[in-house]
Amino acid sequence: MDPLPELDLHSIRIVRAIAEHGSISAAARALGYSQPAISQHLRRAETRLGTPLVLRSGRGVRLTEPGLVLARHAHAIGSALDAAGGELAELVGLRAGSVRIAAFPTASSTLVPRLLRELRARHPRLRVGYVEAEPPEALGMLRDAAVDLAITFAYPGDRADPHREAESMLTTTRLSAEPVVLALPASHPLARDGGPVSLTRLGDERWIAGCPLCRGHLLAACEAVGVEPDIHLETDNAIAVLNLVAAGLGVALLPRLALATAPVPEGAAIRATSPSSDRSIRVVTQTGADRVPSIQAALAAIRALDTRELGLESASVSAG
Repeated sequence: MDPLPELDLHSIRIVRAIAEHGSISAAARALGYSQPAISQHLRRAETRLGTPLVLRSGRGVRLTEPGLVLARHAHAIGSALDAAGGELAELVGLRAGSVRIAAFPTASSTLVPRLLRELRARHPRLRVGYVEAEPPEALGMLRDAAVDLAITFAYPGDRADPHREAESMLTTTRLSAEPVVLALPASHPLARDGGPVSLTRLGDERWIAGCPLCRGHLLAACEAVGVEPDIHLETDNAIAVLNLVAAGLGVALLPRLALATAPVPEGAAIRATSPSSDRSIRVVTQTGADRVPSIQAALAAIRALDTRELGLESASVSAG
């Protein structure tokens, strides 16, 4: 097959300007170039294409048949370029565009509403999508480009940390530290003094475990102090956990965010643990995606969040 002609946008613009203005000099003025520069570029284009695009006609020029073909398509190409430029300007200026966010369940009723409100206030025309997902699923969606940004969590020393296998293609930054607290029946002897409770004193308790990552943290935290937790019940519903604890059916570790929207029922008590235990809340994007205006805007809105009333340090995205 014959090779396709080597077209370039500048040549197309020149031919279009000649068709509209009737001469090379007029086309040069319209495009903001000198006449020699336009003539030189035109000659190079004709050499590449293997055909003349203009012919001298008296004091002016006329387009050849190939030149007329280019001029005819140049209008459509120019309109498409103008439209593309307009859309890009809308996106870069965040007058349009979208960002898709995933976050873990306890963030859905705490961090996420604040984030969406902040984004709407800053960029009312930005379309924001949200889906709830535990960290392993959220990171999988991010790798598959189903979302643009994931808010996740990780426990220190977690051997099953899903962020590890994603390190090569994703960028993880620390948002905040979230304390993990102990929920136990208010009638429990260890709940009476109000101080931190050592996990070493809970070896004979029945435990209520949460999501797989939280269960893993419970096992690791107890293992670190030589305790093997006796897990009798499992649910990742924080309200259910608190009511099970209030009913005297066990004790549980809960992240602080779980208490922001789940009122502690009568009969349950919340205590710090000894040793203390925090999990880190993280923001994850595909590597390099922070240069995309809509994702930049979401990250900036996260930085602006004040989450101290949720029991977290003030949100501040930092490397790590």
